[in-house]
Amino acid sequence: METSVIKILRIAQVIRKIGVSRSTIYDWLNPKSARYDSTFPKQRRLGLQAVGWMESEIDDWLLKLGPVKK
Repeated sequence: METSVIKILRIAQVIRKIGVSRSTIYDWLNPKSARYDSTFPKQRRLGLQAVGWMESEIDDWLLKLGPVKK
């Protein structure tokens, strides 16, 4: 049986990984924002005030964006 490692990223790690600001990430998550992105992975509650994102979901989302255009 193969075991897979599930890694949870906190907001600072997500910011570093995708290279956008905290406010951009929360705009992408907010349906009332003009910058809302329904495809961006949802955060997971880790505690009363802590949230995180599954690294595999962030990676999949990045791959779906396609190559960077020059």
